[in-house]
Parts: sequence; C-alpha cells; structure tokens
Amino acid sequence: MAGQPLALIDHHVHGAVLADLDRSGVESLLTEGPGPRAAGTSVFDSQLGFAVRRWCAPVLDLEPSVPADEYVERRIELGAAEVNRRLLRAAQVQAWLVDTGYQAGQVATPEQLAEASGAPAHEIVRLEAVAERVARGGTSAADFAASFAAALAVASRGAVGLKSIVAYRLGLDFEPGRPGAADVAAAAGRLLRAIDDDPAARLDDEVLLRHLIWTGVDTGLPLQFHVGFGDPDVRLHRADPSLMHDFLLATQSIAVPVMLLHCYPYHRQAGYLANVFPHVYMDLGAVLNHVGARSAAVLAEALELTPFSKMLYSSDAFGLPELHYLGAATFRRDLARVTGEFVAAGAWSAADAERVAQLVGSANARRVYRLDQA
Repeated sequence: MAGQPLALIDHHVHGAVLADLDRSGVESLLTEGPGPRAAGTSVFDSQLGFAVRRWCAPVLDLEPSVPADEYVERRIELGAAEVNRRLLRAAQVQAWLVDTGYQAGQVATPEQLAEASGAPAHEIVRLEAVAERVARGGTSAADFAASFAAALAVASRGAVGLKSIVAYRLGLDFEPGRPGAADVAAAAGRLLRAIDDDPAARLDDEVLLRHLIWTGVDTGLPLQFHVGFGDPDVRLHRADPSLMHDFLLATQSIAVPVMLLHCYPYHRQAGYLANVFPHVYMDLGAVLNHVGARSAAVLAEALELTPFSKMLYSSDAFGLPELHYLGAATFRRDLARVTGEFVAAGAWSAADAERVAQLVGSANARRVYRLDQA
C-alpha cells in the first residue's frame, strides 16, 4: 500500500533494557567499548551519538539534534517503559529474531519485546550459552557431547535459528572439520576442571567450539556467526569471514544456511562469500547505526557483490531501544537512497529497486528462517 514503510524483519537483535537509565547508563550502551569514558569525552560525540540525537529525539517529542543532556532528561522523564514502547513501535518491524544468549537477565525477553513493540518475536539460541549451562549442570566429560546435543534439542524447540560467537572466543580461523569423539571428551574434561577452579570460566577451547558448531549444523537450523565489528573481546584480524572458507566448503553440500552477521569492515569479503557459496548469507547489522552519516556508503559497498537474495536486514540492537528504531529507520532511508541512485542513473528499473527492497527487508529472512512455519 502506498505510504507504508518498507516491511522489515530484524533477523538478529537483542532485547531492550527494562530499567531506567541515567546518562552514564545510556552512554555505556552507545559503544562497544567497556568501562568509563575518558575524562572530558562523551560517547554522544560520535556518529552514533549524533544519529540518536537527530533521528530518535522527535520520537520522544524533542527537536532534532537536541543537546545530549536534554535528550537524557527527557528519557528519564518518560521512564524506560514508555521510551521502549515509543521507539520499538516507531521501528515498525514485522518480526524480531532475538539472540537470547547475552545478558539475558538484563534485557527484555522475546515475549516482552513482542509486547512492547506489537510485533512477534522468535528466538535464536546461542550455542555457547547452552554448552556452558551443560558444563555447569553436572555432566561428565564422557557424557558432555550427548548432554549438549540433548540440551540443544530442548533449547531450540520453537527457535528459528542458532548462533555461534566463535569469533569472540577464538577467531574464525578455526579448523574446519568435525572433531572426533575422543578429542571432544578430552576437551570437555579440561573445561570441567577449569570450571571447578573458576566458576566463571568460559568455553573457549577450539575443539569444543568446533563441536558446538557441527552439532548446530546437524540440527538443520540456520546458523549465525558473529563477524567483524564487535567489542574488545574480538581480535578483528581473526574475525574476517574469508577465514571460514574451508568450513564453508565443508558445509556446502549440507546446505544449512550460514548467516554472517555485521561483517564490517569485511562486508565486501562477506558479499564475496555470499556470492560464491549457495548457503551463505550476510547482513550489516549494528554497523549502519555506528557509522551514522556514512551508512549509505557502507550499504552501497555491501550491495556490490552480495546477491540480492542473500542479504538480510538486522539491527543487532542491544539495550537501548534507540538502536532498534534507528536501525530500522536508517536502513529504510539508506536502501531507498542507494537504489534510488541506481534508478536515477538508468542502471536499475524502479520495479527492480522495489523488488530488491522487499527481498532484503523481509522476504529473504522469511524464506531462510521458514517463518511461515514458525
């Protein structure tokens, strides 16, 4: 219908914070970097900070580009529940695919996100979170593989996809093959001993990470991988998706969809992989928010090689509902701008531009995640 916004399915997103936030709380969620800001600096003085003040302020009844102090004061005045409701509903997203594996107790559940936004939410299960629950739940090293498979089957019942954060825990240059049972049991023993010594120990063993990934492949569900841009746990040079080439070769015949998330600054490499491997897809995730006024240029670069049936929309929003709203609003604006320039130059027809927008905005996600069956 004319005048309706482009339909979007956010295929990788997190919940919004339910608690009220002061300025330091807001700023902590406007950056991937942890810890306090350096004296005399503000995260609002960034492309993302400017974008929030420019585009989110009117949703909160403020003038565009209002000063940061006034913006935060208005958030406090409205309260978290109303800020969340306004921004999530203004995003006008058709469905959310929610990664529940990160700080689950601090942000809205998929059900709470659905209620606040008025749009359905589906779960994406994080492999490492399930495995760490199994490791802390009393399994033995010999039983770890079977216990994990059983726990994953339960956790993914009703979920539409899985996710691995191997890029954070190790890097994408992992050995591509499925590890043997004896190696998995030995690695599980090392993990269990590490947890005995330190209950906060994380699963970062290469053998176990590979085992989780291959167990995920066995489910047949789409498998997401964090790629590129992220917090300081990522070693950026080891988060280049081209390092996964041999793994993609090994899984090509299985045809489980591999979803490359975020990708910047390796979005051109991700586009190449989506171009040459039939089971690979990509998105730009949070980076369009973070690069602010340069977001259309990054989107145009991603569209150079990525087949239009292989790119999806996501915001990777976490914590601040501003990121959920800004991701959707920015993506709609940028896609219209980039494809509009192609049409104006005579390279594309208007009908083709509209069809690509529908594919990338929602149709690809609906098909790959089989949402009509969810």
